[in-house]
Amino acid sequence: MVKFLLIFFVISLVLRFVLPVLMRWLVVGFVKKQTRRYSQQFGANPFEAPAEPPRNHSAGAGQVRVDYVPPKQQAKAAKHFEGGDYVDFEEVK
Repeated sequence: MVKFLLIFFVISLVLRFVLPVLMRWLVVGFVKKQTRRYSQQFGANPFEAPAEPPRNHSAGAGQVRVDYVPPKQQAKAAKHFEGGDYVDFEEVK
């Protein structure tokens, strides 16, 4: 009985104190490794703020400049909705 309690106590201490530290260390290592892969693949650090796009100072204060206006599609004739079929409700017990 004493041997069981001693083993139970040691396992509970490991689960309570050692496992969270070990898991934190593993997760931090994994995140750092993925950050390095991302930096190599895309050439940027995901934890840094993105660079600001160059500002165009030609527009005055309070004015909006639109670079692209999509072409307008021809309006399709709206179909007139006559309504659906009437379904009588019957309560089933």
